[in-house]
Amino acid sequence: MIVGLTGSIATGKSTVARAFEKRGIPVVDADVAARVVVEKGQPALRKIEEAFGPSILHDDGTLDRQALGARIFTNDDERKVLNEIMHPAIREAMEMKKREWLEKGAPIVMMDIPLLFENDLEQTVDRIVVVTVSESTQLKRLMARNDLTEEEARARIASQWPVAEKAKRAHDVIDNDGTLEETDRQVSQIIEKWQFMTEK
Repeated sequence: MIVGLTGSIATGKSTVARAFEKRGIPVVDADVAARVVVEKGQPALRKIEEAFGPSILHDDGTLDRQALGARIFTNDDERKVLNEIMHPAIREAMEMKKREWLEKGAPIVMMDIPLLFENDLEQTVDRIVVVTVSESTQLKRLMARNDLTEEEARARIASQWPVAEKAKRAHDVIDNDGTLEETDRQVSQIIEKWQFMTEK
């Protein structure tokens, strides 16, 4: 069974992913794949250099994330070009990792995809788990984590689908507003339910 794990910014998706991993469920992380595909010698990095020029590389040929970030932050066209290079490369890297786990016999593989709904990837998984928190918790966590003003934090949150909308489309929802123990308990309950479903 392939499970998609998603949420919104500052809902604590990484904490939940670790809780699933701790219980033996392999997690394929889109953020990890995004770092791997731009490593030196990777085809995606060559395409980025062709599109943006050598100024986005460090002297040693590795990607200068800051320089690239500054370029695309204010330029929608360039951001679109970068996404057209990155998204297929990330998907391919995640697919490869997923196949590896399935070949090893993993009954459940979790795909950690931050923008699962925004990028229309629901069809790529069998079930969807959404991590939610209240709006006030999300705002507080994001301001603290990224050292943002309330206005900046609200703008980041508004750039993604509302988490309540994602929760409506989920098979399973984890409320991450409480303690770590409460989140852990919900993860255990969901795994028990999946094991029951896969055994049937």
